[in-house]
Amino acid sequence: MDRPSTATPATAREIILEIVRNMREGLEPLAYSTLPPAIFHVYLHPDDMERLRGILPRIVDEARQALDAELESMNRASLGEKLKIAKRNLPKISAPEGGWQIQILEDTSDEVASGDILISSELALPAKDDLGSGSMTKRIATRRLGGVESTKQSYEPVAPAPTPANAVAVIEYEDNGGRKTYHMTKDEIVVGRGGRDYWTDIKLDTLPDVSREHFRLRRDPGSGQFFLKDLSRLGTTIDGEAAPCSLEFVGAEKRDLNREAPVPPQARIGLAGVVFLSFRST
Repeated sequence: MDRPSTATPATAREIILEIVRNMREGLEPLAYSTLPPAIFHVYLHPDDMERLRGILPRIVDEARQALDAELESMNRASLGEKLKIAKRNLPKISAPEGGWQIQILEDTSDEVASGDILISSELALPAKDDLGSGSMTKRIATRRLGGVESTKQSYEPVAPAPTPANAVAVIEYEDNGGRKTYHMTKDEIVVGRGGRDYWTDIKLDTLPDVSREHFRLRRDPGSGQFFLKDLSRLGTTIDGEAAPCSLEFVGAEKRDLNREAPVPPQARIGLAGVVFLSFRST
């Protein structure tokens, strides 16, 4: 492979700076926030890897610090923005919820020479249901070969998780924690925000409009038919139609009337108009 020769080996500082550059190159602006890549795989020549092996944990730790500092710097409003003279170009950059994941690996493909740095990073993009497309992964490849920097980006669909053989239904939803898939493998589950005294199979991170125990979903083993029991104060809908509330509230007391509504094999279940679950019987 033809490339400029590198006179000096890669230093720890250069690796950290290249990780930060990869993050900057991979920013993905949304409507109200900007997502940075969260997972980084750094590839080094075996000679560089051997020389730096003893301080790799320190490099990773300082790379995380450098990423945090870069985010803080990029989110800091300029004087013009503070005075409302200038507008911020990008929405605020959100740090990844699970923290920065960094691995430094030895390159085994003979693609890098001593002093070269290859980084492959990725971030998961939310699904765009209104456009009919699923979740995507954005991959960012940055290279410093012979001192010359380059960047390549690509988008790939996320393969859906395999459905367990014993699953009776698949439920997909999105709350404050992101997009999730739940495989129902028993004949009854509880859905809601949960809490100390409230068990839930699907625990939703969302507004308090959703009850701690919002509804129960039951499958009749004999017929395979699903039924929903609404236990909330602000209601549950099935394909836009309100399900009958099973609770009767009398002051601070409540009584279960054991009312259920049938759920079709495919349905959109709404909780207080706040969270919507896509239900599919298997």
